[in-house]
Amino acid sequence: MLLFYTHIITPRLQYICDFLLCEMIGLEYEFITEKTSFTINKVSAINYTGEALACGFHIVPAPLLFEKNITCQPINCFLTNNSKAFFATGGTHFPFDIFAASFYLLSRYEEYLPCEKDSYGRYSHKNSLAFKEAFLQKPLVNKWIIQLAEALDQHLPGLKVTLPKFHFQPTYDIDMAYAYKHKGFVRNAGGFFKKPSLQRIKVLLGEEKDPFEVYDWLDDLHAAYQMQPLYFFLLAEKNGLYDKNVLISVPAMQQLIVHHAKKYTIGIHPSWQSGDDKNLLVAEKNKLEEITNRVITYSRQHYLRFNLPEGYRRLTNAGITDDYSMGYGTINGFRASVANSFFWYDLEKETTTALRIHPFCFMDSNSFYKQQVSPLKVYEEISKLSDECKSANGTFISIWHNQFFGSDPTFKGWRQEYEKFVARL
Repeated sequence: MLLFYTHIITPRLQYICDFLLCEMIGLEYEFITEKTSFTINKVSAINYTGEALACGFHIVPAPLLFEKNITCQPINCFLTNNSKAFFATGGTHFPFDIFAASFYLLSRYEEYLPCEKDSYGRYSHKNSLAFKEAFLQKPLVNKWIIQLAEALDQHLPGLKVTLPKFHFQPTYDIDMAYAYKHKGFVRNAGGFFKKPSLQRIKVLLGEEKDPFEVYDWLDDLHAAYQMQPLYFFLLAEKNGLYDKNVLISVPAMQQLIVHHAKKYTIGIHPSWQSGDDKNLLVAEKNKLEEITNRVITYSRQHYLRFNLPEGYRRLTNAGITDDYSMGYGTINGFRASVANSFFWYDLEKETTTALRIHPFCFMDSNSFYKQQVSPLKVYEEISKLSDECKSANGTFISIWHNQFFGSDPTFKGWRQEYEKFVARL
């Protein structure tokens, strides 16, 4: 048992200690607030106060975890152990307040502050500390945890530290299950007159496979490399500017969902329209449950459309327990600066919630539409990000869309590079 000496126990401190000490380092701990009781103990202990004592691993606290408001924080980054850090406090055994700094990043504290949104109304990566300080492509919290584990092992050798292991979690968003099939006469006619295509005609006549239909290939790939992917299905009841899915009323779409539900974990991909109509999220989730005959608790927002805290409160109210939206739709990297899942802390209510956040760091559409890089460069990018996760004992979560692996010449080479990447792991 690790003793944790602090003058005050707050919800913020409890939350981050549970994550850093219990989840990430595998230690049981107990808070203690009496100095006398702390100093007479001969067991492993952390002294999280401004007073240097003869015993304990000393980390001087920054004010953040003892505050109850949300205000702009004075942050000055510096280098320590080849990593960026902030909230330097000059502790005896650790140069900065890892608890406060980790809380700032995981709680997404900066996203509660006034800022300019991007063109889709989302929090922009350009506002983030990680982008401004050039550590967006680093799972910084994981790196800090390794440094903390090594320091604790050096100064408190009786502890048994257990770090997580690397894991690859592929996930897929099925926004447009098919390019031409099952879309009906009106949509196909409109699409043809807008952009005439011989391929569309051949697909609709059954002479050629739909260019987005790659599900058998993905099944074989997952079986060959023993992967357990997650699939998120878009089920908007009517199409719109951002919701272009095959309608769920189409039997073939329902059959596709059932096929995947039998093999894999699936989740809801709440439509863009559900961001404007609160009732649609529950309706879409209920429809997916009806089709699959199972409770749906996993989610990822279409277009990653959410803001804090409203977006996550909607999910918890709808019965979602695990969300995979934590990342940017404009750039690849670690939005929360961590490569492991964590519980969402509702900063306005000052409480730890039951909603588990699973951050991703790579999405194919970011590379293709925003960075406009070649498939070969994408292979290099995902390899670098996965190596960052691997060296930090994290989980590499990637987002893919089925059309990137099909026969559409727009995405030529993507299937081969993805298969090469999977084989590399």
